[in-house]
Amino acid sequence: MLKKFYKIIIVPYTLFLLYLMFFGMGRVQYEDNLLTVEPIFSTINFIKGEISLQYIIVIVLGNIVMFVPFGFLGWIFPELKNLKNLLFTFVSGITIVEALQYFSRMGIFEVDDIIFNTFGVFLGFLLRKFVEKRFVDWV
Repeated sequence: MLKKFYKIIIVPYTLFLLYLMFFGMGRVQYEDNLLTVEPIFSTINFIKGEISLQYIIVIVLGNIVMFVPFGFLGWIFPELKNLKNLLFTFVSGITIVEALQYFSRMGIFEVDDIIFNTFGVFLGFLLRKFVEKRFVDWV
């Protein structure tokens, strides 16, 4: 039951996320191509410079939580039930998306986004394993 629902919802969810990543939340095209490749320090500097706790939570936690559903991709693609394959595939894909943001100037290529998004996928993988063990009849 859950797998069927997941198979139906993951494509529109992915399209929604791509919309957010390129056009959502008031995005405009930057004048220059921007990238941030210094892991974690850019997020720390962002937090130090931001006065709104709500905005910090939306950005940092959002970059994790919004990618949790991709930890369940093993339900559609059996080869992605393996954590190593899932993370390799995801990191490859999200790096391409970040590069597209950079080249289109509709976002910033940020290494921290790749790290946080991948952590979200990892949490989703753990959640999938938990759901499969705990709610066998629902899967």
